[in-house]
Amino acid sequence: MVRLSRVRLVACGAFIALCWACGSSSTAPSSPTPPVATNTITITSSGVSPKSVQIAVGSRVTFVNNDSRSHNMQSDPHPEHTDCPELETVGFLSPGQSHETKNFVTARTCGFHDHDDFSNQSLWGQIIIK
Repeated sequence: MVRLSRVRLVACGAFIALCWACGSSSTAPSSPTPPVATNTITITSSGVSPKSVQIAVGSRVTFVNNDSRSHNMQSDPHPEHTDCPELETVGFLSPGQSHETKNFVTARTCGFHDHDDFSNQSLWGQIIIK
């Protein structure tokens, strides 16, 4: 009986050590993805990519809908869409369509989202104008 208890104790200790070794991998917390220097934002079933772009003052951004469904891209905040009027020209995009913003003439950050699917955070992003 004592021998069986020792076997169980050793087996239990080995199991705990194995679990600890497997679960002890250290991963650094993910940091926000830095903005990409591009003037194109692509929409797919996975969301917008890149989520953050950086452009020069006076530039425009093109939104391309490569998803199989339509999207209605608007400026923050929802539902007013008043922060960045330059985004008004994007609006409704059918599958395969692309629309360009107006020129961004003020240095600032413009958030955007899909008005028709606002709760879907994969369709949120920002344009940083410098």
